[in-house]
Amino acid sequence: MDSFKLKRDTLFLFLSGIFLTSLVLGNVIGTTKFVTIFTLELPTWLQALTPELVRNGNSYTMSVPAGVIAYPFTFLATDLVSELFGRKRAQMLVWVGFGMNVFMLLLMSINHWLPNSAGVSGGLDLFEGVYQFMVGNTIASMIAYLIAQSVDVRLYHFWKRLTKGKHLWLRNNASTTVSQLVDSTAIITILYLAGNLGDAIDSVGAVVILIINSYLFKFFFALFDTPLMYLGVRLLQNYDEDKVE
Repeated sequence: MDSFKLKRDTLFLFLSGIFLTSLVLGNVIGTTKFVTIFTLELPTWLQALTPELVRNGNSYTMSVPAGVIAYPFTFLATDLVSELFGRKRAQMLVWVGFGMNVFMLLLMSINHWLPNSAGVSGGLDLFEGVYQFMVGNTIASMIAYLIAQSVDVRLYHFWKRLTKGKHLWLRNNASTTVSQLVDSTAIITILYLAGNLGDAIDSVGAVVILIINSYLFKFFFALFDTPLMYLGVRLLQNYDEDKVE
């Protein structure tokens, strides 16, 4: 039994590591770079159905902040933790992630406040640029993250109770798609109001496009992670909290 408990604890730490690494990496990268996922030439019939706000002439380009690519893995990790270890562990992980953001911001701030050793520091301008950018990014992310992840955990267990533990695909997608919409809307709106999205995002219309692109990427990832969720639960079902107890 001790060996089983060790394996179960190791699994929890592994999933927590995926969650926390994706979370911190997403915050550090943030909106430092925007990447193009794909460009799609729209047929005439589809152009008529697609608002001009989200397309460029006859094409649609999905452009998202680089940090967005890491972030969906946090939802996959918390859903697996919710399924295998229960709501309390998942909610605890959310708070640990929040604490790590605070700790990271504190460490960066201490280094920012300490006096510079003249003639020794090799990348002072780079550090200051990263710090100034990261402060706004991290604070915005912390607010959006805490709201979205809490929504995800609560919705996941709401659907689990409602379906009596059946239909894994439903609770996985129903919780993730809603919470990611909350996350995308909250963080991009906050960053826009704080002036952290760059000169190109200079209107409400541009913000709406960015929210749509970010959410669509996360939405399709949520559909993609459904088979990963099933595979993970199937391979790790012996560690399921309900079966252990």
